[in-house]
Amino acid sequence: MNTVRIGQTGLLTSRLAYGCMRISGAWNPKEIDQARREAAHRAVLAAYEAGYTLFDHADIYAQGASETLYGEVLEQVPAMRRDCVVATKCGIRWAGDPGPQAPHRYDLSAAHIVWSCEQSLMRLTLDTIDIFQLHRPDVLMDPDEVGEAFMTLHAAGKVRYFGVSNFLPSTVAALQSGLPFPLAVNQVEVQPGRLDCLEDGTLDQCLELGMKPLP
Repeated sequence: MNTVRIGQTGLLTSRLAYGCMRISGAWNPKEIDQARREAAHRAVLAAYEAGYTLFDHADIYAQGASETLYGEVLEQVPAMRRDCVVATKCGIRWAGDPGPQAPHRYDLSAAHIVWSCEQSLMRLTLDTIDIFQLHRPDVLMDPDEVGEAFMTLHAAGKVRYFGVSNFLPSTVAALQSGLPFPLAVNQVEVQPGRLDCLEDGTLDQCLELGMKPLP
C-alpha cells in the first residue's frame, strides 16, 4: 500500500485515484436500495485493497449519497482515514434549491462554500477534508469572497488544501488573485476525445504555479 502524503508545497503523490461518482449505482438517492448500498461498499473496499489512495467525490454525486456511502466504509475500516486522501467538490446547485423558483446554477458565494463543506464533512464522517475543490467556475465569482470562505475553513481545521475543477487558466488566475495561499490542484478532463487541457494552457499553468493536475 502506498500511503498518500501531501507536503507543505501542496503537491500530492498517489498510486491511483478512484472516482466515486457512480459508486451508488444510481444518480437518484431514492433508488439506492440495500443491494446497491452493499455493492458500493464492496467497490470502495476493492479499490482500497487494490492500492487506490485518492478518493474523489463531489457533493452532487447522487445528491450527496456517494459521500455518505464512502463515509460508511470509513467507519467500518478506520485504517482508510490514515492511508487515503479524500477530495470533494462544491459549487453546483440544483434547480429548486432552496426554493421552487431557483434555477440550476453555480454558486461560489462564501456562505454556500462553507455550508457545503460542513455538509460533506458530516456525510464523509471526517473532521478534515484533504482537498476541497470548486467544481465549476462561476461567472459571478468574487475572488476575495472565495478567499474569505477558504480562510474560514482552513482556520477551523476543516480543510487542508484547496483546488479547482474544470477551471481555465484565466479563471484560475482571477481566483488566485484573491487567495492568501496557492491553489493545490486543478482537476481537468483529459481523454482521447478531450485534449483541450494540453492546448489551452491549463497544464502549462499547473507547471508554472506548482499546481497538481488531477486528470
